[in-house]
Amino acid sequence: MARRSTSFVCQSCGAVYAKWAGRCESCGEWNSIVEEQTGGGVGGGPGKAKTNRGRVIQLVGLEGDAKEPQRIKSGVAELDRVTGGGFVRGSALLVGGDPGIGKSTLLIQAAAALARLGHSAVYISGEEAIGQVRLRAERLGLSQAPVALAAETSVEDILATLEAGQPPALLILDSIQTLWTDQVESPPGTVTQVRASAQAMVRYAKKHGTTLVLVGHVTKDGQIAGPRVVEHMVDAVLYFEGDGAHQYRILRSVKNRFGATDEIGVFEMTGLGLAEVANPSALFLGERAANSPGAAVFAGLEGSRPLLIEIQALVAPSTLGTPRRAVIGWDSARLSMILAVLEARCGVRFSQHDVYLNVAGGLKINEPGADLAVAAALVSSLSGLALPANCVYFGEVSLSGAVRPVAQAQSRLKEAQKLGFDKAFCPQGNLKDGSKTEFAATGLSELGELIAKITAGTATRDRARGGPD
Repeated sequence: MARRSTSFVCQSCGAVYAKWAGRCESCGEWNSIVEEQTGGGVGGGPGKAKTNRGRVIQLVGLEGDAKEPQRIKSGVAELDRVTGGGFVRGSALLVGGDPGIGKSTLLIQAAAALARLGHSAVYISGEEAIGQVRLRAERLGLSQAPVALAAETSVEDILATLEAGQPPALLILDSIQTLWTDQVESPPGTVTQVRASAQAMVRYAKKHGTTLVLVGHVTKDGQIAGPRVVEHMVDAVLYFEGDGAHQYRILRSVKNRFGATDEIGVFEMTGLGLAEVANPSALFLGERAANSPGAAVFAGLEGSRPLLIEIQALVAPSTLGTPRRAVIGWDSARLSMILAVLEARCGVRFSQHDVYLNVAGGLKINEPGADLAVAAALVSSLSGLALPANCVYFGEVSLSGAVRPVAQAQSRLKEAQKLGFDKAFCPQGNLKDGSKTEFAATGLSELGELIAKITAGTATRDRARGGPD
């Protein structure tokens, strides 16, 4: 009989300790360490002592034939964009997102679309009964799609079922936190169970050339729950983002061994499921008020896709000793830096004002190229002057007040031109390549030059009114 061992595992980061402690030294979480027992497994499971020696493997050089991975088109263009051109056979993907954001809806739509193209698809739910999944498929109009469905949480039963027939082209497990294996004696959802279950399913996918999609829960911090080793085991990690107050959903790739990272796909939640958005820039700018102060259009870049996004700022007088700084969709530390640069380098004072910043449409921006658009929106709101409706902004601002170049400026300008914009404020360094463009692009080397342009518009308005306000 194999010996069982007891260990204490942190449920947040997966760190293992010999005895219990109130605080995990690895991640700093309190009361996250739980006692777990690891039993002797079958066929090389945890706890089984191995006495056989390893075999000699063949070592090869870097030079040689390298074939492109075989891909399967899912039938959902936005999903194919994020995965790098379709599902790679034998790959494993981890999809995370907030509860109710639409992960199950997206995956059952992808399974139905792929099955209608002639590929076999299996959807196994560990959270819902078969009747619940059927009701969702009927609501989405997918009840006639040839998708094999099951409700099971035992890894051994799932593997036995799959081994009894032909390996499917696509296997969806919803979710990885509900699976359990009898190789370990821990409750479902614990670090040990999640790690062992994911390892067994990934091994099956690699062996049979099946594309495996694992659904993962997220923590309150927005990270996928469970051990980080699961993210290292899979080939791609996708996050499904969105705001409950908006109908837009963003599928973002943060890891992809077979494609570009930071690629996004845009969906719109409708009564019939998730609809693909072919032109997200037009969607995010659809309800834009052109004559409103504090609104600037940022020509951004998400992966290889250029996007036009409206950045809204509100600067209001404050009676508080410490004015408020509220941000939605952008980094709050980055906003503090831009405010400091505006005050120290440009003489624009915000110390007696509350500042609110919002990225329209529920999108989250991580690109530093949004600095110039944020600065323009802040100064516009403070001065009460609306920015030109046909102008876009992009550029990174340094602590010295310099405007630094950004990547793929021509792609940003082409996207703006396609939507009817004909003016741009951008870094001077992006105009040195001599590219031909129909844009009236104004190059900036210092942030103060942008402030001068905006204040010049204020002075022109005052003269038109017969004097200052």
